[in-house]
Amino acid sequence: MDRNEITEQIVIARLAKGVSWQQLADAIDRPLLWTTSALLGQHPVPAELGKILVELLGLDASAIPVLAAPPMRGGLPTAVPTDPTIYRFYEALQVYGGALKEIIHEQFGDGIMSAINFSVDLQKKPHPSGDRVVVTFDGKFLPYQWTSAHD
Repeated sequence: MDRNEITEQIVIARLAKGVSWQQLADAIDRPLLWTTSALLGQHPVPAELGKILVELLGLDASAIPVLAAPPMRGGLPTAVPTDPTIYRFYEALQVYGGALKEIIHEQFGDGIMSAINFSVDLQKKPHPSGDRVVVTFDGKFLPYQWTSAHD
């Protein structure tokens, strides 16, 4: 059984059992978005937590070591995402990416926001014109450190 097959089993079992992503996150005491991303194949799940999730979802125990293995991260099925929800993030980065980069460099210097030392949060915010989606990326600033070959 490979990681993609396990992901498919997780999605099917979750829906069949009526278990929310939040309930799965609560069962292992991990953040909602991390848990969801991990169960969709983007993070390794420590074996002791995998055991809890596998039991909760009624999956075979053989899934535990596969869940614990470092995954192949990233990679969308197409260069430009076609799913409307994911595309909106792509679209927002097309419009605001350059500005975000400029402000990061202006305020922090030459470097990047880590996606490894990182957290992400999503909140639902009531608004008179319709609920708002608030996404917060929280990544450590990593300055570029240029060195010579002699250092």
